[in-house]
Amino acid sequence: MKPHLIIRLAPRAASASATAPSWSDAVRDKSDVGGRIHPDVDRVLDRHRVAVWVTAEYRPRDPSGRWSAQELESGLNRVYRLVLQDNREIPPDLLKDISLLPVVEQVRPGLIARSELPRASALSGDDRTGRAARTAIGLDEASDYTRGDKRVLVAVLDTGIDLAHPELAEALRPGRDFVDILDGAGQFVGDYLGADDVPDDEVGHGTHVAGIIAARGIRMPAGVVPRCSVLPVRVLGAMERAGKRFGAGLLDNINSAVKWAVDQGADVINMSLGVRHEGGGLPHREVVDYARRNGVTIVAASGNDGRRELYYPGALPHVIAVGAADNHGRVADFSTFGDQVSLIAPGVDVYSTYLGRGYAFSTGTSHAAPFVAGAAAMMKCYARSLGRRLTDQQVKHVFKHTADKVGRDFKDPKAGFGMLNLRDAMRFLEYRLGA
Repeated sequence: MKPHLIIRLAPRAASASATAPSWSDAVRDKSDVGGRIHPDVDRVLDRHRVAVWVTAEYRPRDPSGRWSAQELESGLNRVYRLVLQDNREIPPDLLKDISLLPVVEQVRPGLIARSELPRASALSGDDRTGRAARTAIGLDEASDYTRGDKRVLVAVLDTGIDLAHPELAEALRPGRDFVDILDGAGQFVGDYLGADDVPDDEVGHGTHVAGIIAARGIRMPAGVVPRCSVLPVRVLGAMERAGKRFGAGLLDNINSAVKWAVDQGADVINMSLGVRHEGGGLPHREVVDYARRNGVTIVAASGNDGRRELYYPGALPHVIAVGAADNHGRVADFSTFGDQVSLIAPGVDVYSTYLGRGYAFSTGTSHAAPFVAGAAAMMKCYARSLGRRLTDQQVKHVFKHTADKVGRDFKDPKAGFGMLNLRDAMRFLEYRLGA
C-alpha cells in the first residue's frame, strides 16, 4: 500500500462526494478507481499537484451497496482513503489545507500501528502443563455449563493463526489477511504485502491467543470454549527492531478488519494488541462504535509497559481492557494500568498452541485478554442454549459483579474490577437468567 490519506467528510458533504470502490477491492483491481472525491478537496489536491486514487475506507455490509443504519450512524460511509499515485511523501501543507476545509471533519496520514509481541518459549508439555492458569479462573467448573457452541463466533485479530494446527483446525472459519505494507523491506519478516484470504500465522502470537480461546485439548488443557467457532483475521505482520519483535500493520487496515469481523457475524472480537494515540482522532473509534451498535463484545490487551498509559483499542469506553495477573493472582509488574482496565486474567507463563503444530509458554497481557474473550463467548453460548440473547452490556455487568476483588475498592486502578472468576460468572448468569 502506497502512502495515503484518510479523510472523514462532514455529514453535510456526504451527498456531494464521489462513489468509490473500497480500498480492499482496489488493491486487486484499479480499473474502476477514480481520482476525485469532493470538489473542495479536489481543488486543494490539484493546487498541490498531488494525484490520488480515491477509495472508500469501508465496504457496506449489504452486497447491494446500501449502507445500513448502524454504518451511517457510525459515519463509515463518509471515510475515504486517498492513495497517492506516486510513491512520495505527503506534503505537510496539503494536510493543513485539507483540514481547514469546512467539508472535512478529519484528515490524517496513514499510520503504521506497532505492538510489541512477547516472545514465546516453544516447549513440549504433557496434559498437565498449563492447568494452573485455567484453575485460577475456575474454568473446570464453568465448563459444566457449556463448552461452547459452533454458532457463536470469536474473531481473533492478530498475526494470523496456524491454519493446520490440530488443536484449532476444526474450529476455524474462513478468515482473511489484511496486512499490506509497502515499505517493509529489511524490517518485516515474511508476508507483509498483498491482503488476501489466507490468514496464516508466521509469528506464533495469534496462534497462541487462539489456543487459549478454543483449543480442543489434545496435548494441552482445552481452551475456554473449544466448541465455539474462530474467525482468523491477520492484521499484524512481524518486524524486528533493536532486538525486539513487533507486530505491525496499517492502522486503517486494522479498522477495516474490525468492521469485516463484525459483518461476518462475530459475537466476540479479541484484539491482543494496542497502539498509543498519536493525534488525528482516537484509533479505531468509528469501527468500535459500529461494533457496539451491533452488540459485539470487544476484548483487548491493556499493554505491557507497567505504567499508567493508554493503548487503543483497550482505552476506548466500549472495549474490555484486560491486564495480566501473575501466578499468585496479583497484578503482574509489566501490566499497563489505569481507569480503562476492566479485569485481570492469567498472563504469566501461559501454555497454548504455537507454530508448526507445536505448543509454547508466553507471557503478557496479550495472553490474558483471550481468557476474558473466551469467557464472554461462554456466557453468550449459555444464554443461547436457553433461547436467550446476551447483550454486550449484560456480559460486562456479569464480569463487573463476579470478579475477585484485589483490594477494598470496588474498582482498582491496576486490576479494574478484579480477577476473572468464570465459575462465579456462570453461576451469577444462571441465576439472572432464571435457569
